[in-house]
Amino acid sequence: MELKRQKRRVADQDKRRLTMDIKIPEERIGVLVGPNGSMKHFIEEKTKTSLEIDSDTGTISVTSAEDPLQVLRVMDLVKAIGRGFSPERALAILDDEMLMLDVLDISKTAGTRSDMERLKGRIIGKDGRSREIMERLSGTKVSVYGKTVAILGYPEQIRVARAAIEMLLDGAPHGNVYSFLERKHEDLAKMELEEQGLL
Repeated sequence: MELKRQKRRVADQDKRRLTMDIKIPEERIGVLVGPNGSMKHFIEEKTKTSLEIDSDTGTISVTSAEDPLQVLRVMDLVKAIGRGFSPERALAILDDEMLMLDVLDISKTAGTRSDMERLKGRIIGKDGRSREIMERLSGTKVSVYGKTVAILGYPEQIRVARAAIEMLLDGAPHGNVYSFLERKHEDLAKMELEEQGLL
């Protein structure tokens, strides 16, 4: 009888077990793993998940037997690191379930490699100034990596940052984009005060 109960418990655990795969650029695997595996270990401990990493293909398998939702959070975290965010910036995903990750593929806008570099340069700006202004005024974190721009933030913030990035990709002058961001920054601040019941 006890053996049957144990088997049933194992079967129930297997039903709850969720594994999902995600592929990231091979050069980002070292960042995810961290020195002597420290970052991988930290993520596994914090989220009660296990990460299987195939260094040859860049495939990461995330498994949880306790909380399937944690698998989704870790998937977003791995994706953020894969899209160029430092682990320190990406780890915010685990602490705030309202944070989202949005990834824009800019290869569709860029015809050639030089177009791609020019567009990335417009988003980053001289010495990173454009990206810095965008992050400050939208409240997001932005990473330009490979053929993508990744945005980390709350849904409303992401909408603002995404619109600003699309304006830059469409050739809008930086001044116009900054004015747009200033206006939206005020709207976001007002919305936050309303949510807190201070307006």
